[in-house]
Amino acid sequence: MLPWILLACAIMFEVAGTTAMKLSGGFSKLIPSILIFVCYGLCFTVLTFTLKKIEVSTVYAIWSGVGTALIAVIGILYFKESVSFIKVISIALIIAGVVGLQLGTNAH
Repeated sequence: MLPWILLACAIMFEVAGTTAMKLSGGFSKLIPSILIFVCYGLCFTVLTFTLKKIEVSTVYAIWSGVGTALIAVIGILYFKESVSFIKVISIALIIAGVVGLQLGTNAH
């Protein structure tokens, strides 16, 4: 159970780091700029511990897929980015792909 909690933490740190990247204004704001490096440093540290117990293909697919979907949702809701039917379907397909990869791993 702990590796999955660590993976969830890695995803949260990655999402926080990417959000800080947007808030940094191209490194023109100090706190968000520092948070980019802190969050990504924590993300990759936690991700490394996750890889001790879960296959790299599973970890990377979930980490990147869920992180991408969450950032897209944050962009739409918080940063007021445009939303379209195609964008919503694409986010759903990312999530479906992550679920499919996980189900495929469990089948073996």
